[in-house]
Amino acid sequence: MRNVTLENITGAVVGALSQDVPSRQREIMTSLIKHMHDFCRDVNLQSDEFLQACDYMARAGAICDDQRQEFILLADILGIEVLVDMLSNETTGDESESTVLGPFYRENPPVLPAGASIVQMDFDGQETVLIEGIIRDASGAPISGVMMDVWEDAPNGLYEQQDPEQPDFNLRGRFETDESGRYSFRAIRPVPYPIPEDGTAGELLSFMGHHPWRPGHIHFMLFKSGYRTLVSQIFDGKSEYLDNDSVFAVKESLIGEFKKAPSNVDADLVLEFDFVLKSQDS
Repeated sequence: MRNVTLENITGAVVGALSQDVPSRQREIMTSLIKHMHDFCRDVNLQSDEFLQACDYMARAGAICDDQRQEFILLADILGIEVLVDMLSNETTGDESESTVLGPFYRENPPVLPAGASIVQMDFDGQETVLIEGIIRDASGAPISGVMMDVWEDAPNGLYEQQDPEQPDFNLRGRFETDESGRYSFRAIRPVPYPIPEDGTAGELLSFMGHHPWRPGHIHFMLFKSGYRTLVSQIFDGKSEYLDNDSVFAVKESLIGEFKKAPSNVDADLVLEFDFVLKSQDS
């Protein structure tokens, strides 16, 4: 097109998509182009603002490494990750609800025996907790051999890859359910913490006038062949910020109750929490 105008630029870009582009790819790109062009028109975006945005994205990319994914963090702050999660993992029955993976997941934590502790380092004021429950299918039958990844922040509000003082894979582990579908491990009661504000995420929070705090929670990833992988969290029902989580990830069904442990349990608290997995073909 040799005469681009405000009125025809969007159609020109959409029209440049090749006829060989797969249908889903075409659907995504067409919508993306239209929405981005409409956004620019809606706010009357100026050249200096456009350049500032490009610089911002470049700085966000420079922060990313194998320890931190800044773009996931930005998506969390904007509620995009939790929205995509709900679109991808719609609940249609009694299966457990999913929520965001977050930026601090690490693959291949150590595999530990049932009842073992993920705590490699003690902190002043920590409360230890025995966490156990049963994983079932949609019919209520227990599922054995489910692998469960767990990870949480320390009482200082930091995940181990953020804190050089913590041992590698501290407060992380992998456990397998037994024949009765039961899992069990020991951890520390999670505390509220601020999502990282030292980079572009902090700039975005400031731009929005929003706080960075998340309620106390423990991350879970449950997987077994034949079932849909469940990425979820358990939130402490007594924690602050349940009603205004900075990444909008709290769901009522994922709030657990930390109770005082009986005298015969080697922990300060106990938490009982069951999960229901959906079969892969349902």
